[in-house]
Amino acid sequence: MELDVFTLFPEAFEWFERQRHVANALALGAHLEYVNYRDHTPLTAGQVDDTPFGGGAGMVLRVDVVEAALRARYGRDPVAVREQRRVIALTPTGRLLDDAVVDELAREPALTLLSGRYEGFDQRIVEHFASDELSIGRYVLAGGELPAMVVADAVLRKLPGVLGDERSAVEESFSAALEGAPEYPHYTRPAEYRGWRVPEVLLSGHHARIEEWRREQSRARAQSGPLP
Repeated sequence: MELDVFTLFPEAFEWFERQRHVANALALGAHLEYVNYRDHTPLTAGQVDDTPFGGGAGMVLRVDVVEAALRARYGRDPVAVREQRRVIALTPTGRLLDDAVVDELAREPALTLLSGRYEGFDQRIVEHFASDELSIGRYVLAGGELPAMVVADAVLRKLPGVLGDERSAVEESFSAALEGAPEYPHYTRPAEYRGWRVPEVLLSGHHARIEEWRREQSRARAQSGPLP
């Protein structure tokens, strides 16, 4: 997996790379690189944004600035880049990220994540440079760095060998293994605490019954909440 993040704040990802599963992915051959729009802007004084046509508050990330950064990274017209790799603009209005989308992206050999700032992207960036528009939720953040981390986190943990137990990325909330339902509840020691007991079935050692209970819990959570 080759993952490029275009951002105005590459230093924001220093913490992210130290997370164990991310470090594992990188050690196993995944590549996570950052491109700072400001390093490639054709404008003076490091300018990357401008006021919106038609008026309004805020500033908009310029199309010529994003083109210059993409061209510097890939050495060709950004319009053609999306024919060879997924180029994802991170916006509040894009396709909602879910486990099926993450599975889809994890199968890609290369991804490019475009992080916005200010009032977002000039629409021509989304229309002509991006192959996808993706959202992590119907709300607005100050920039695309956190969404980029969310997407990268979700994708990298799906790669083979990244997690200590391969089952961790298979049977979890909203996965195909659970038919898209939330994951069942988990318990660990002590078996009783302040009078709160772990469900007896989990202490029974009866694997078929445990599996049945977990599936029931998962289906119930999908409908209204956990079973008692």
